[in-house]
Amino acid sequence: MTKSLPPLTWFRSFEAAARHLSFTAAAEEIGLTQSAISQQVKSLEMRLRVPLFVRQPRGLALTDHGRRLLPEIGAPLDALAAAAGKFDAGPALDLLTVATSVSVAQWVIAPNLSGFTATFPGTRLRILSAIWSDDFKSAQADVEIRFGSQKQAGADAELLQPNRLVAVKSPTLVGSLDDLPLIEAVGTSSGWRDWCEKLGHANLQPTLYADTYGMAMQLAAHGNGVALVSEVLAQHAIRTGLVEQANDATIPAAEGYFLTTPGNRAAATHFRAWFMGQLSQ
Repeated sequence: MTKSLPPLTWFRSFEAAARHLSFTAAAEEIGLTQSAISQQVKSLEMRLRVPLFVRQPRGLALTDHGRRLLPEIGAPLDALAAAAGKFDAGPALDLLTVATSVSVAQWVIAPNLSGFTATFPGTRLRILSAIWSDDFKSAQADVEIRFGSQKQAGADAELLQPNRLVAVKSPTLVGSLDDLPLIEAVGTSSGWRDWCEKLGHANLQPTLYADTYGMAMQLAAHGNGVALVSEVLAQHAIRTGLVEQANDATIPAAEGYFLTTPGNRAAATHFRAWFMGQLSQ
């Protein structure tokens, strides 16, 4: 039986961290949070069963295993980027391309999109799920909605509101935060620990982990526990009864979703206005 490979994102995070000898610098390059880079590298170390870095107070140092691995994956990643670049012809003039976080596509755009298409019936729309910062660069999208910090998104990026974290669960799930399983979105700077500290709640420990707010809310909607997610994502699901708030309180989020319209096309301006209208309801 063929042994499964670790996720490509783990190798990507390691390669960037190894070049910069910094999780923070790698996060800025790739477009993830520092904690996400750190966790993915740790997962790769656990999978390979060897340490790849020596964590030092002022940065990172490669171990012998890390030095051995770096050239082995650097060339394949460059080859993949070159191969993908051959197919990037840019957006068609009559096609509106929206590059967006998968979570936003699933929980904000998809449930409301019929309103946009009804208002602008002549618009041809392409939804492009983007994860890495490179995805946004190569997509040459008309509208970009990405997750991260203001620095990662760029000075001209507009922070989507409300940028708070809310606890949600399935309406069929009965119980309190003290009794129900808690779901954590990893790779973000704010989580259940911050919830407890800022609200003076007893320490709560999550038992389920997801790699995005969107997946965390999906798990919650199916009755698997209480997820702490961005209120931007949760608004429509709460209004329609797919999930409900498990607690009335919210806390500020350290990262958020940012929108930009790089080319300022008329169709992009229309989409932005429609999208912002959905968030303000």
